Amino acid sequence: MRTSFKALIVLAALWAAPALAETDYAAGMKEGDAILRDFKFGSGETMKELRIHYQTLGTPKRDAKGRVTNAVMVLHGTGGSGRQFLSPQFAQELYGPGQPLDISRYFIILPDNIGHGKSSKPSDGMRMAFPKYDYDDMVEAQRRMLVEGLKVDRLRLMMGTSMGCMHGFVWGEKNPDFVQAMMPMACLPVQIAGHNRMWRKAAIEGIKADPAWAGGNYASEPVQGLRTAVSLLQVAGFAPLHLQKEYGTRDKADAYIVDRIAKDIPTRDANDLIYQLESSRNYDPSAALEKITTPMTWINSSDDFINPWDYGIAEKAAARLPNGKYVLIKATDDTRGHGTHTWAKFWKQDLLDLLARTETK
Repeated sequence: MRTSFKALIVLAALWAAPALAETDYAAGMKEGDAILRDFKFGSGETMKELRIHYQTLGTPKRDAKGRVTNAVMVLHGTGGSGRQFLSPQFAQELYGPGQPLDISRYFIILPDNIGHGKSSKPSDGMRMAFPKYDYDDMVEAQRRMLVEGLKVDRLRLMMGTSMGCMHGFVWGEKNPDFVQAMMPMACLPVQIAGHNRMWRKAAIEGIKADPAWAGGNYASEPVQGLRTAVSLLQVAGFAPLHLQKEYGTRDKADAYIVDRIAKDIPTRDANDLIYQLESSRNYDPSAALEKITTPMTWINSSDDFINPWDYGIAEKAAARLPNGKYVLIKATDDTRGHGTHTWAKFWKQDLLDLLARTETK
């Protein structure tokens, strides 16, 4: 079975990055599964047992009442997994001694969302009969994983990238008292429409148009359909200034994109990818942003092709957040487009400032 959790970078950051030194955080990581029984989806479908896999770093600390006080949850994007946050550009900037999320101080929780990584997903066997999950279902599964699986009923911090950023806005409206501070990155709190919906829909239809997909009942992956979808995902995650700098000739650009697509296809399962892309179909927190009372620093980047800065949406939305601060990272030939969210050097100081302004005395 091919599973996308093997890739450490989410769909929007699929292009290659300069190699960094190896990290040893995986060696100290613990893994587990929360089995959520009788899970009811918004579609009305149910699963007797929904498995949510997670990775953790550090040790939970408890107050006199036994409540965990140092939990930090980081939520991945579409097609990713919790393990992506062990990548050097993220982990080496954040988890070490004296760093913002020093694991001697914080208990880091890195879940795999429904349909991703080692959590329950269509490719486990149900294929297209798997419940049609959406972002509300994913957030409820995260909450139950924390409360039932890890016995955590309060987060010191929630971070989220791309899809995880959108989950943050859903969390803020549904569970405003659960999180002490929130840092969503690389998203907009509006319905997935326009260009953002179109490339997702085109990727889904590209898979379904391959006769080998066979309505989801394929014996082997529908490679041509996946090639179409993966090509679109690559373009969605591009950072034009950076790519122009690194691949400034036709031959370099051709070799790079052909190689990236070829390497990405084997990490995918077609049905899983359809579900991952379609799960955003009814996301739209725009009507109730005033309910998000959690202190928030929301970060986007100006070279994000998926969430363009010049829509004017973010600034108006941020003005409606009672305790929100909006930061737009300026594009350079070093920023990574939509994938800037996983390069902590660009926003590490903003994280430190958020932790400082939400520290309880």
